[in-house]
Amino acid sequence: MPPERHADWTYYPDLLAQAVPRYTSYPTAAEFGDESLETVQREALAAVRGDVSLYVHIPFCQEICWYCGCNTAAANRAERLAAYLDALHAEMVAVARLLHPSVRVSRIAFGGGSPNAIQPHEMVRLVDALLVNFRVPWPVISIEIDPRSLTPAWLTAIRGIGVVKASLGVQTFDPRVQSAIGRVQPRDDIARAVAGLRQSGVESINFDLMYGLPFQDDAVLAETLDETAALGADRVALFGYAHVPHMIPRQRRIDATALPDQRARFRMAALGYRQLVDAGYQPVGFDHFARPGDSLAQATLAGRLRRNFQGFTEDQAAVLIGLGATSISQFDTAYVQNEKNTGRYRMLTGAGQLAGRRGVRRSAEDRRRGAVIEALLCHGAAHIDADLAMAAATRLAPFAARGLIRWDADRLILERGSEPYARSIAAVFDAYRSGERRFSSAV
Repeated sequence: MPPERHADWTYYPDLLAQAVPRYTSYPTAAEFGDESLETVQREALAAVRGDVSLYVHIPFCQEICWYCGCNTAAANRAERLAAYLDALHAEMVAVARLLHPSVRVSRIAFGGGSPNAIQPHEMVRLVDALLVNFRVPWPVISIEIDPRSLTPAWLTAIRGIGVVKASLGVQTFDPRVQSAIGRVQPRDDIARAVAGLRQSGVESINFDLMYGLPFQDDAVLAETLDETAALGADRVALFGYAHVPHMIPRQRRIDATALPDQRARFRMAALGYRQLVDAGYQPVGFDHFARPGDSLAQATLAGRLRRNFQGFTEDQAAVLIGLGATSISQFDTAYVQNEKNTGRYRMLTGAGQLAGRRGVRRSAEDRRRGAVIEALLCHGAAHIDADLAMAAATRLAPFAARGLIRWDADRLILERGSEPYARSIAAVFDAYRSGERRFSSAV
């Protein structure tokens, strides 16, 4: 029997049997060790030169969605939020003092949680502190937004601080699916958010969407994608929902019997990919899409696409400095994650210490393999050294036999239709994968 084909993709379940990382870093967060990395963090910060990007983590939400795996808590105690923001200001001062005068901040991204879980004047105060403590000539400022709590005062703040990119947590427009995942938000709320952001000067709006949700089928997903295009989203991130209640207890509230199986997930991903392309979006990597005029699409076409802890990005800065509890700093020599617990984070910053408490040092071999993995996922091709090619030959053979990859001298090329297998192909070059850890499904 010939294999199933859905839109542009062919379904090979054996090639998707092994769960794999999303590869927003290499080594991945699964390799992070629990140790104080303050010295490593201090030395790495002091060695930075040139342009950097900042990521500022706000680990609070007005409501906690059942599917969410983020490190976040309910924004229902004003004293706790105020104490956290004071700690964040203290960390800004400590980090900025370590940076060389040549360091310039080219991008600032606010994520969470939901940054708009705090008061808008508190966000303005945060931006003012960043401008005072860091050298920030003309930054590109982006923010993640919960449409349900995007007030007129917040829109005024967004215009005032100069946000040009925003990402909305949409997930689905279907009311039944929304109820099943604990995120009820009428279409009108999202439409008002989009209109308000446009009027506030935001140039690029991303919708985070998911497939593989309870009670979701092809038609339900198609309707959400139609609404997304109609509302004019400039970017779309279409993720597969990972149901791991043993790791994320809040997911136990989701009815696992209503989840689509692996075959249905694959079909939805394939049909969603085709629908977005037909709607005029440029594919970006394996799960992002952008309008042709958007900077993410332009970076893809120009071969400048990169991947970091925020996913696919056009950001060219080699260093990403994370501020806030659980945020991750990305250096050439190490990845350093701040203390996750907000109480302990406050204690560390209050004592004038850096907050790095987990992470991994990156060896030359890590950097070599990481470059291969990033090139495969971002550009669909990578030059492979002879020793890596020889070691990977057996594991690559099943993909080659299905016509998903080919070699051009020392260059490994992912063929059209390989998108759902890209992470699995990249995992062949991951020296840490032993099959012992649990990751999300490749599709």
